[in-house]
Amino acid sequence: MKKYKAVVNGLGNIGREAIAAIEVSGDFECVGVIRRKQSIGKNKNDLRGIDEYTDISDIINKHGKVDVCLQGTPSRNAKEDNIFYLEKGINTVDSFDVHGEIASMVESLDPIAKKNNVVAITSSGWDPGTDSILRTLFEAMIPMGTTFTNFGRGLSMGHSVVARSIEGVSDAFSITIPLGGGKHSRLVYVVLESNANFDDVCKRIKKDDYFAHDSLDVREVKNSTELSRLVDSSHGVLMERTGASGLTSNQILKFDMRINNPALTSQVMLSSARAALRMQAGCYTLIDIPPVYFLEGERLDNIARLV
Repeated sequence: MKKYKAVVNGLGNIGREAIAAIEVSGDFECVGVIRRKQSIGKNKNDLRGIDEYTDISDIINKHGKVDVCLQGTPSRNAKEDNIFYLEKGINTVDSFDVHGEIASMVESLDPIAKKNNVVAITSSGWDPGTDSILRTLFEAMIPMGTTFTNFGRGLSMGHSVVARSIEGVSDAFSITIPLGGGKHSRLVYVVLESNANFDDVCKRIKKDDYFAHDSLDVREVKNSTELSRLVDSSHGVLMERTGASGLTSNQILKFDMRINNPALTSQVMLSSARAALRMQAGCYTLIDIPPVYFLEGERLDNIARLV
């Protein structure tokens, strides 16, 4: 059976799990991992035997046409990274998680994808991503009502990346704590760079748009070894919607899950890569895609099995 050729851009939390998801799939193979020059040769075990490169051209020269790139780089690099691969005729999937900028991301990438006859699927994870699909279905079932999405308690990869980028921070990770009613607080553990002032670092974190809208608790940790003892990749969500279907009120829907964050995000990205190869050129989010497109196998077989 012919397998689609995928590359993974980056070897962080997402990149590592994307390689594993591809490994156990039946219809994809990972033909290379793109890394920064200074990272080549490091964390060899995370590659699971996959070759690493600094240039996509080297992968194409060795393996031929690449079908899709799974982006494992930070959300703030997503637009630039996607454009780079789309313009090379490679479909892209990312887990861009800045909710307020998703619509503009679609608007920006859509004409580029169409021009190059490829597909970009953005914000493909579990939130935004599969939770977005559930919110859509919940609203279709209960058109008049309120949905609360409560995240956590667990590791937020996006917030952790941003915290590590703050001036004066050597290492950090961020935990999301649900407060109920769709509100959350952020608990951030930081290892400071030498001579950095803790109060100044706290102010910089709070000022960043990722953290500015929620209550924030920043705690200093002595070093990365101590920090590693606190890190936990678990996460979860409780989604609740109440309202009316037609003239009938008191309809209640709930969805609850507890997961490993990077593992689930990467699995959804791979499923979205499969969907991308079945879509017309353009940029999409998960609510634009027929659910059957995410699944391995033939459409009618999956209809017979699931419907």
